[in-house]
Amino acid sequence: MIMSMRKQGLFETSAMVKIGMLSGLGMVLMLLNFPLPIFPTFLKIDFSDAPALVGTFYMGPAAGVLIQLLKNILKVIVENNTGGVGELANFLVGTAYVIPLGLIYQKRKDYSGVLWGSILSVLAMTTVAGILNYYVFIPAFAWVMGVEISDFVSLAARANSAIVDFRTMIFFGIMPFNLVKGTLVSVVGFGLFKALQPLWKLK
Repeated sequence: MIMSMRKQGLFETSAMVKIGMLSGLGMVLMLLNFPLPIFPTFLKIDFSDAPALVGTFYMGPAAGVLIQLLKNILKVIVENNTGGVGELANFLVGTAYVIPLGLIYQKRKDYSGVLWGSILSVLAMTTVAGILNYYVFIPAFAWVMGVEISDFVSLAARANSAIVDFRTMIFFGIMPFNLVKGTLVSVVGFGLFKALQPLWKLK
């Protein structure tokens, strides 16, 4: 990881300034979250992965992962109401999102690379979110909050009658949510990438 970062010049002053800027923006966007009526209320959309996507486009997947990490460290410092579980979840799922996109875009720096990279990244994000929420995050959230997993299932069932147990909550709640979130982030992130191009030319 360190060697990869060195090869990409991530320790240069200009790169670190941009990574810091994008990490700070990502942290702010984490705070500006909101629910969607079609999903359980405890699942909230935010666009904090979009700055990491920008860094990934410009500096590669190592930069994207670093932005995800710094963003979540800042979030823990500014506001931590999940015992760090939410931030860990955001980092791991976000990392699963930026790595495939970054690897593909390094090979094909055109609209085709953006499209196929985004599709693969959304699918990777959705899969990782489903697996980790089932085995790690939801149980950890329940433990931190002092509730039962069944309480999350009950909340989710109010939004979707197909949800009847923990497993169906993952398949009909968590995974579709991440498909939608990943798609929206891809669109917003690419727009942000284009908007910041003049800034990126500054040394």
